[in-house]
Amino acid sequence: MASVIKETQSIKEAVTLINGIDVNKFSRLISRITQKLHLKGEKTFSEEEEQKLLSALTLDKQSLNLVLETSAFILEQKQLQAIHVNPEKAEVFSQTWSTSGPELVDRLKHNIFAPKKLDFVGWQLNLQMAQSSQARLKSPSAVLQLGLHNEDSKAQENVFVEFNHQELLEFYNKLEIVQGQLDSLT
Repeated sequence: MASVIKETQSIKEAVTLINGIDVNKFSRLISRITQKLHLKGEKTFSEEEEQKLLSALTLDKQSLNLVLETSAFILEQKQLQAIHVNPEKAEVFSQTWSTSGPELVDRLKHNIFAPKKLDFVGWQLNLQMAQSSQARLKSPSAVLQLGLHNEDSKAQENVFVEFNHQELLEFYNKLEIVQGQLDSLT
């Protein structure tokens, strides 16, 4: 099975740091990360808690941030052995995932991964019958109005997209493919 996580220099450094942390401390650390993983934009630990972690784990601030970010990333990706996390730490990830995974997945289901959500679609058909160089011209086009809603700022944005007949047909066919894939998942 191919690894989803690419073993970069940063990942290697983080794994070395993770492997150096006491298993009991690491277990509590992972448990806390799991509790806050679904809250995008919110820090897992307060500044005061991070200061305590720095001394408890004997890490500098940059190393602690690397451990926290990588641990969260690994929890999201669920790949461990491919990047050489030692089995003891892999077991901590596994146990945490077993106990907290279903709840975390349920919380993540309610998050919107895209920054904008489609609220409505409007459309208009235009037909150009002539122009100065051609007396008889039939040039149909459709204009779609996509009403996008930004979850963070509650701002609404309208996007207008114009299609000729061929472009609209290609767009429709792609939507049919997407619909078929969604249907096969449910």
